[in-house]
Parts: sequence; structure tokens; C-alpha cells
Amino acid sequence: MLNVDLTGKIALVTGATGQLGRVMAKTLAECGADVVIHYLKSDVKARELEAVVTAMGRSSLIVQGDITDAVSTLALSRAIFDRFGRVDIVVANAVSQIEWKSVLEQAPEDYVNQYDACVLQSVHLAKAFVPGMMENGWGRFIGINSECAMLLDPQASAYSIAKRAMDGLYRTLAKEIGEHQITVNQVAPGWTISDRDRENHTEQQETYERRVPLKRRGTDQEIANVVAFLASDLASFITGAYIPVAGGAVMPSI
Repeated sequence: MLNVDLTGKIALVTGATGQLGRVMAKTLAECGADVVIHYLKSDVKARELEAVVTAMGRSSLIVQGDITDAVSTLALSRAIFDRFGRVDIVVANAVSQIEWKSVLEQAPEDYVNQYDACVLQSVHLAKAFVPGMMENGWGRFIGINSECAMLLDPQASAYSIAKRAMDGLYRTLAKEIGEHQITVNQVAPGWTISDRDRENHTEQQETYERRVPLKRRGTDQEIANVVAFLASDLASFITGAYIPVAGGAVMPSI
């Protein structure tokens, strides 16, 4: 029987108080990892999540900061190292929300905003935590991408092209640090059911579901399951991958 066993590992989840991030953090804790909970604004939600993680018997640390900023990322990395001494698993999940508009209407600063959130976040995290992984000869660097990087839907240019740029960064990083037994992968959710949908009873979206081969939306837990798998030794020979968790809505070709 195969088990996703992360006992003894230290996992950092950015944007851990978000709709998907909180489920990722809980799932990693359920698999045995101690969890660093990063947030930008949601202090109350961070403390609620910390209580859940510690109730599982795991150690937890809350860190606040803007991980699109190098100085802020360095400061929170110091707090993590002071507490745990290392990070084994990085899950770059934090996002920045903008209103989607056409290319002709989208403000130039929105493109910068999305690039910072999708690309520079991971650059700063890599600089902060990959050197320690290299010293330890083990690490997992996981980015949350999106099906939008392949769909390239109208009105989504700022978000979609930032996610495509993120893909290039992750593939390059995978080649640069693979010799140290550090894997670098991306999980690409489709339009996912989260607690917000459950609260608002918006789980079903028929127009979207019709174009999904599995004819349904995925759930936050299904996304978190793939993250936990990639974080484990079960995925020790997978790197440089962009893995859609979208019911077949997008299918990377060979």
C-alpha cells in the first residue's frame, strides 16, 4: 500500500489562507509535514488555519509578507529559518486578483502586477529556499499554475501570459537544480470548487462543465492531493512537469 508520507518535512505554503491554499496546508499536515502558513492580509484566517494544523499534532508557524518583494521575502525566510532551520517543500500558491479585461482595455500596470505575482514570487522564493535544499540534497518546489495558461481565453491576457511566463521559469529551474535531487513542478487547476462555492451554492457551472471531458468541476481537495503527491518521495522522478488538474479541459501535447 502506497502512502503519501511527509513526516519530518517542513512545508511552506504561500497564500495559505486562500481558497485553495488552506486545503493544501491542511493536506500537507495530514500527510505528516510541519507547515509554515504565509499570508498577506488575512491574519484571522491564518490563526484559524494554524489551530487546525496544530490540532493534528504538527508544528506550525505563521509568516506575513509580500512575497513579490525581495526584501519582504528575505525577512520572512529568516523567521522560518529561526524556527525550523530549513524548508523542504515550497508551494508557491499566492495570487493577486485583478479585474479581467480585453487587451485593449487592460491597464499596463495589471500586466506588471500579474507578472510579479506569478513569476517574481517564485524567483524570490527560489533564491530564499533553494540553496538550503541544495545543501540537504532534497527538495520540492511546487508552483500553482492554471489551465488558463493553455486556454488563453479572451479577457484573461494579463493572468494567462503571466502563468505562461511562470511555466518557463519552472522548466528552467528544474534543469538548473535537478542534480541536487530537487524537483520543480507545476499543478494547473481548472475552475475549482472551493468553500466559497459551497457557501454560495455555486458548485455547478453548466457552461464550463460541458467543455470538460469529465463533465464536472474539480474540488480543492483534488488539487491538494496532487500537491501532496508531488511533495512526496512517490514523485521523486518527476520534474519539470506542468500537470493540469482540470478534468481534461486542457491536455498538454507531446
